[in-house]
Amino acid sequence: MPLALLALAIGAFGIGTTEFVIMGVLPEVAGDFGVSIPTAGLLVTGYALGVVIGAPIMTALGTKVSRKRMLMLLMGLFVVGNLLSAVAPAFGLMLAGRVVASLAHGAFFGIGSVVAAELVAPEKKAGAIAMMFSGLTIANVVGVPLGTLIGQSAGWRVTFAGVAALGVIGLLGIAKLVPEMPKPEGVHLRHELAAFKNVQVLLAMAMTVLGFGGVFAAITYIAPMMTHVGGFADTSVTWLLVLFGLGMVAGNLIGGRFADRALMPMLYVSLGGLAIVLALFTVTVHNKILAALTIALIGALGFATVPPLQKRVLDQAHGAPTLASAVNIGAFNLGNALSAWLGGLVIAAGLGYTAPNWVGAALAAGALVLAVVSAALERRADAAGTVAASSASLEQRTAVHH
Repeated sequence: MPLALLALAIGAFGIGTTEFVIMGVLPEVAGDFGVSIPTAGLLVTGYALGVVIGAPIMTALGTKVSRKRMLMLLMGLFVVGNLLSAVAPAFGLMLAGRVVASLAHGAFFGIGSVVAAELVAPEKKAGAIAMMFSGLTIANVVGVPLGTLIGQSAGWRVTFAGVAALGVIGLLGIAKLVPEMPKPEGVHLRHELAAFKNVQVLLAMAMTVLGFGGVFAAITYIAPMMTHVGGFADTSVTWLLVLFGLGMVAGNLIGGRFADRALMPMLYVSLGGLAIVLALFTVTVHNKILAALTIALIGALGFATVPPLQKRVLDQAHGAPTLASAVNIGAFNLGNALSAWLGGLVIAAGLGYTAPNWVGAALAAGALVLAVVSAALERRADAAGTVAASSASLEQRTAVHH
């Protein structure tokens, strides 16, 4: 594997840490600013919406410069946002810092996915994308638990300052290791936008929103759910997030391996399994061992969908993958924002801390339905193409005989 993939993975590690660590320190941040837990949940929603908005805008701006330079600029923006979060004197400024950092997220993974895929042989593309995303998943095993631990002992501001330092390391790594890739010739914004006329690209993005929404409905409120309902101590949240992260690492690698071989079956299994496991979580939450196992499974099944969905978007957005790839990262985060908001709604409605699990199960089931529809449409299109090709060859043969 090229060393440049390591630099991309380090950047992904920093981004993954800042995105997910907020869930571990949510009670501390809420207490410090004197806001409620659902209000503090806006730090998750705000970040996610920033990714959704930032992904297409930053990628569109990025068509003017080389991909390497754009990746470096995005890491710089990420560092600034996290420093602002670390020193914010008021909740509004903390939220602003989260949004600034999030603007870099979608375009980094979108452009990074394209760069990663170009660094390797065609049959290894999904594996290379999974390698870059491994930074994001490993962040959940190392960065998020460590950040949560630091946040609970030394204060959450130290956590965000540490994340900014990670961003600096990522920036230096990209500067040193990622090769200069020429700006894609003849690819204009109009050309990139054409990918969104393809119904398969849109279906893949909708699967991303719902599938990932399923994961985050449960995980956003994991700290209050585990302490208030599961009976876990506050300090146990760190270890539960490690389990979630280990699940993500395993799921990402499995998804990457099978996406190059059996893409749609991989999606059926992971989305169907995710819907079942989330529904069961409302029961398993009352048993500590089963709750821990369920959290790991949610991470694994959720992240097994990432390489196949990202590869499907790249495959279907023929010749103009950068913007579609970045917007699909935005779609992951639209899922996060939607589910964090819906999860907050059902908690605020007095349905309890386990209610978001039902929201998640419904979202994952919706994604499975879309996967089935997508495959059916593809089969129909292939059949129509075959019929058209055979009738054309029949016409040619007839013409030759005459």
